[in-house]
Amino acid sequence: MEFFPLFLNLRESRILVFGDSAAAARKIELLLKSGCSIRFVSETLSNKSLASLVDRKEVEYINTQLSDDSIWEGVNYAVAASEDANLDEIFSSNARKRSIPVNVVNRVDLSTFVFPSIIDRSPIIAAVSSGGELPILTRLVRSRLEASLPHALGRLADIAKTYRQQVKDSVEGINARRRFWERHLEGKFSELIFSGKEDEAKSLIESAVKTLSSSSPSNDGEVYLVGAGPGDPDLLTFKALRLIRQADIVLYDRLVSEPILELVRHDAERINVGKERSNHLVPQESINDLLVKYAKQGKRVLRLKGGDPFIFGRGGEEIETLAEEGVSFQVVPGITAASGCAAYSGIPLTHRDYSQSVRFITGHLKDDSCNLPWHEFVQDNQTLVFYMGLTGLPTISRSLIENGMSPDKPIALVSRGTTRHQKVYEATLSTIVDEIKDKRVVAPTLIIIGDVVSLREKLNWHE
Repeated sequence: MEFFPLFLNLRESRILVFGDSAAAARKIELLLKSGCSIRFVSETLSNKSLASLVDRKEVEYINTQLSDDSIWEGVNYAVAASEDANLDEIFSSNARKRSIPVNVVNRVDLSTFVFPSIIDRSPIIAAVSSGGELPILTRLVRSRLEASLPHALGRLADIAKTYRQQVKDSVEGINARRRFWERHLEGKFSELIFSGKEDEAKSLIESAVKTLSSSSPSNDGEVYLVGAGPGDPDLLTFKALRLIRQADIVLYDRLVSEPILELVRHDAERINVGKERSNHLVPQESINDLLVKYAKQGKRVLRLKGGDPFIFGRGGEEIETLAEEGVSFQVVPGITAASGCAAYSGIPLTHRDYSQSVRFITGHLKDDSCNLPWHEFVQDNQTLVFYMGLTGLPTISRSLIENGMSPDKPIALVSRGTTRHQKVYEATLSTIVDEIKDKRVVAPTLIIIGDVVSLREKLNWHE
């Protein structure tokens, strides 16, 4: 993150703007909305917009050169837009020597801060920035956000904040208050305001507050068992995304990708309960106990699992405990690693000409052995998908061959599937171990075995 986003109160600030240009005029007009005072410096005054600002005395105009040190007196921030590269460099250097934050229009290398693209729904303000590098992309993102934010969003914030203290006095506990506001800010209250029916909206919220005042709201929590998919955050369901953003506390596995964890509320507590071979950070029984404990404290607990929680995710064990303890829960399925990795590798798990069935198998070995019905796996027109099988790959390939599978059967290893780090290793059942011997294959890795692997050369689209 090259530029950290901040929202500044500029009402008591003086900003020095340098340059006789349209860009300088735009920056001044934008900055004046913040209530700051502007000192505009230029030896010329040819831009009509700038001349109008000076005539209306909205800015303090000083006709002088950059060598005049008096222009920096009392300045808190500086902006250069002279369109003269040499002068902008001098201006930036002078600001830095005085430890004054400076922005040079279209020169990120000379700037210590940049102007974002702003969506103004005061008091709600949204800002988007590419660090000054890709303004076209920034505008595209802004237009998408702007289309999704109602113009009356500011009115919603203004009206809601007048009831903030009443809600605080009437609703006990921060979690209960959060739920109250989420229910109304995403419900009929907000829709009435967006429709211009503000009096009805006020009556609704007042009635809701009175109802809460006369009753004891439940402080019971809830557990969200959510499948995070194989890694690509774009593969999350809408429901998964909504619950991820609502959670007060998150218990997550090591297979949950960092981009998905970034979607969690920044004030939510995160607990890594991930497991890997021979290293369980938190035993499964302890995870079950934690879910119950936090839910009974009135928290919304997100149990975030890679892939799908009901396919080798031990989700059934967790909600069985919740049910026994009387804890409310929701289950949100995720795209399992098999379907996600296969799709992103161009390998269909079934195909009319190659495979009419697919089996999902755990390849996790205990004591270097894998007690599986190997003879059942050796079938024509069948695809095998092994989860957690990277360490046991020699055993898997050897056992299948010993039970009659062709040594030439195609096999693919999909490492970190669906992410930008995805890598696929192809070989045959008899050659795969030697094929990856000198390669650093990174977990999580999924193993796909079957004739469908041969279609990858034709159908691969992701890479």
